[in-house]
Parts: sequence; structure tokens; C-alpha cells
Amino acid sequence: MSARESIIPVFVPHLGCPNDCVFCNQRRISGKVTPATPEDVKKAIRNAAALPRTGAKRQLAFYGGSFTAIPKREQEALLTAAYEALCAGDIDAIRLSTRPDAIDGEVLTRLKRFGAETVELGAQSMDERVLLLAGRGHTAADVENASKMIKEAGFRLILQMMTGLPGADDASSIKTAEKLIALKPDGVRIYPTVIVRDTALFDLWKAGRYEEHTVEDAVRVCAKLLPMFEEADIPVIRLGLNPTDELSNGAAAGGAYHPALGELVKSRIMRERAEKLLDGVEAGSGVTLTVHKSRISQMTGQHRCNIEYLKGKFALKELKVKSADVGEREIIVEER
Repeated sequence: MSARESIIPVFVPHLGCPNDCVFCNQRRISGKVTPATPEDVKKAIRNAAALPRTGAKRQLAFYGGSFTAIPKREQEALLTAAYEALCAGDIDAIRLSTRPDAIDGEVLTRLKRFGAETVELGAQSMDERVLLLAGRGHTAADVENASKMIKEAGFRLILQMMTGLPGADDASSIKTAEKLIALKPDGVRIYPTVIVRDTALFDLWKAGRYEEHTVEDAVRVCAKLLPMFEEADIPVIRLGLNPTDELSNGAAAGGAYHPALGELVKSRIMRERAEKLLDGVEAGSGVTLTVHKSRISQMTGQHRCNIEYLKGKFALKELKVKSADVGEREIIVEER
């Protein structure tokens, strides 16, 4: 999320979801046990209003369920609480998450009436087999149709995708990214699969019927995906599940759960770029890699892992990283 956007999250776990996807336990993922009420919406806004204004755009966000599949009466009660705050100037925008098959003309008209600005769709994959195995209950065509309707109605569109779902591989994830890019969203979220307790996926994993999508697997494939979205000028506003106490304390039993997954991915991208530039450098050389100051830690890697990897692969005597006034994606190699 942009530094100029401040999110006030309100979780509606499992509200509106017509089925449980194999990977999903929203109560554990969000850390919330009961769905929000209109009073919860008002309380969240009051709490946010008590904080100093920083110039960031304040957005009330309904996360966790399929908001537009909630019964109309409950949906409108939640929206009314948010809309009153919008009209009073306590918040600047309303956003929500939902399913691709829970979007139609009537839904979008209602959202427009209550001042919603952004709609996030959980696409997860554009591979029909992966969608089926994940128990999503919608098709890739549903994603395409809903995305088109949302954009034509004037809303900002955010698409969510996952890597490491049952039946998925790097190739299917890349194909999904290509298809999402073609839909021209205003942003994407990438969620590598985490094995959460009390889900069907946890049971499949324990039974040996699902191979864990590890942090390393997620870093590898996301290092391919992130540049694709960047080159298409589509912001990746989240990479990896937002850490919560419950996930960190055991609810995440396996899979690609890491509190700094995005940094690991960016560090891998820097390493791979450096590898191409170092190809042909004479063994035993001393090398300095010059990068933008904001990329120093990513180039170095956690616990200097990139430095050690590159030194070993190219048999370098020494490898240093320094900063200079260069482009954010630029790496300059100096051989000594």
C-alpha cells in the first residue's frame, strides 16, 4: 500500500463465502473470531480518527470474506456505517474484498451508492484445474468478466493471486500473472500459499497428498512474478500474508509464511540481476557492486546470504556492496 494511503481494516471472516476453499480459515488468518457489526465499523473509524492526520488517504476496508455475497440487509448496514463516516469526512474512501462470481450490475450500483471506491477480487489463479482443486467455486472467465464490469463502472480494481496452490507450478503462476496483467488492474496482491491449521489443505498435507510450497519456493516464483507486474506498471501492494500473532504462534503450520517475504523476494531479484552481470568475471577477482542506497540491504541479503552465494558461485576473492547515485534497479560492477 502506498505511503499516502492508510487502511482502517474491518474483518468480516467467512461472511458471504459460499464454500470453504482448501487453504482458507479466515478466522485464523485475520486473527478475528466474529464478523464485524456496524458498531465495530464505527469504533474502528473513531479509533483511527483519534490518531494524528499524516496526509495519508484514510480508507475503510472490509477484508476477510466475500463482502458482496453477504445478505443485502447486512451488507447495507455495514456500508451505511462506513458511508456516514465518509460523508462526515472521517474517512476518505471505502474499499472491500469479494469473489469474482459475486459481482453483477445490481451489486456495483449498490456499492456506488454507498461511496465505495475500490473493489478487490480474489482471483487466486487463472488455471481452471488449480481453481477446481482449490475449491474456489468460480472460473477464470468469472474473474475476467467481473474485472471488466468493475473497471467499466469506474471503480479501482485490485486483483489477488496465490502461488503454490494444489496443482499449481511456476509455469501456471506465470500464466496467471500474464492473464491478470492483461486485465489492467490498479494493483495486485500476491499471496504464496500458507498451510493454516483447521483447513482442508492442512489435512491434505498431513495425509501426504499436498506438497508444501515452502518459503524458498515462494521466493523463487515470486522473483519471476514481481518484475512482470513492475514492467507492466502495476503496483504489487502486498506480497505474502500480513503477519499476525495467531499465525506466528502456530496457526501457520507450514508453507510460505515469513514476516519479511517481500524483502526476501526483492533480495532474490537483486541477486539474479547480479548473477547475469558477474558472468565472465575472472575467478579470484575482487568485485564491488554499486547500487542505489535503498537497495543496499536487498543486494547484501539477509545475513549476507547474497554476498556469500555470489562469492561462492563465481569464486571471488572479495565482494563488496556500496551505494551511489544510480537508478533504483541499476547494478554497477567494478572488478579489481
